[in-house]
This record gives sequence, C-alpha cells and structure tokens, in this order.
Amino acid sequence: MRHMARTVKGPDARRERWKGHREQRRAEFVEATIAAVAKKGPDVGMEDVAAEAGVSKPVLYRHFTDKSDLYLAVGQRATELLMDRMGPALAADGPIRARIERIVDAYLSVIEENPNLYRFVVKGSFVDRPVEKDVVQEDKNLIATTLARILGDYLRAFDMDSGGAEPWAHALVGMVQNAGDWWLDRQTMSRENLSDYLATIIWHAIDGLLRSAGVQADPAKPLTPLRLVD
Repeated sequence: MRHMARTVKGPDARRERWKGHREQRRAEFVEATIAAVAKKGPDVGMEDVAAEAGVSKPVLYRHFTDKSDLYLAVGQRATELLMDRMGPALAADGPIRARIERIVDAYLSVIEENPNLYRFVVKGSFVDRPVEKDVVQEDKNLIATTLARILGDYLRAFDMDSGGAEPWAHALVGMVQNAGDWWLDRQTMSRENLSDYLATIIWHAIDGLLRSAGVQADPAKPLTPLRLVD
C-alpha cells in the first residue's frame, strides 16, 4: 500500500485549489455586481461594483479580463436565476391553459423581482467591447426550444402537423418579452392580470388553430382524445 500512487500530486493540488479559489471569488464578484445593479440601476460602473464587493477595481480586473467579461458572467448568472424559476413551469404537466399561464407568470415574476438586473443584461451598456455570446438571445432560444417541444407534442396529440411549432414558439417568446418590457416600464396592471391576458391570447391562438382542423379541446383539462367540432 505504501507504493500506491497519489491521485493528485502537489502542484496539481495547488492548481486545483487556486482554480477553485478563483471561481469562488468570481462568483462572489458576480453576486456583488447584481447587488450593485439592484441598488444603483443598470448603468452601474466598475467603481460601484468594487465598492459593493469591498475591494479595489484592480482586484476585480485580476479576476475578470474586462467589463465585458464581468457582464457575460452576470448574464450567465441571470440565466440561471431565470431558468430556476421557469424550468419547473416549463416541465410541469396539466391543463394547457393553466400550463401556459404558469410559464408566462414565471417569466414575469423574474423580471418583476429583478428589474434592474433585467435592464442591465438587456441594455448591455456596461460592456466595453463586443461580447462573445448574446445572453438575451441565448435565453430566448432556450425558452423557445422548450416551448416548441411542448407545442409540437400538443399538436401531435391531436394528429396535427407540428411543423410550425418552432417559429410559433419564437413568436410567442417575442410577444411575452415585449409585453414584459412594456409592463416593467408602465406598471399599469398587476403581474397576475398581465399573465392572465397573455395566457388568454396564447390559448385562443392555439384554440383557433385546433378549430381550423376541426378539433375542440377543453383548456381546463389535460390532453384528451380527439373530439371533432360539430
């Protein structure tokens, strides 16, 4: 046993510890940035982030290449926050009308609770160079891909062509995002009312498509066998 090789040698262990330390510090600075954005608004500067983190700006730049690198890390964290809320809503089964409303409300609840973070990520004014990834577009694509699968499954359950599910899903994502932008700025109605309005619009679009194929579906029930409109 005394001749057994060590699984991690000294220099490798030190590198791993240093890597873990850097990742931890980057995560802490991302959270500090989110806190600074919540307090100061989407137009924060590096000095605001440094002050929130309790460090100097040079310390930040030891962990992030530049402002764009920090912005991208914050955007990725914002994606995690969004999907932590939307993931369960997207995965939950049940009556289609209630399912739609849960998904819409999950999205609106995230931007309602994090308005400055949402504006920070969407505006992208913090960056000092083009970023490698479009965080907002990646989020939209991720949600649209999941919605396309849901819509496709729903249409196929009624023996209908699901070829339009993907562009339809992207259209729905754009509609909800634009309505959310308007609502975040205006706040002329409750989140619950907006979720209900948007879910109603989406459901009637689905219902209209189903009826055009002679199918009547009950929005208050789970998927049921085909029933033709009289």
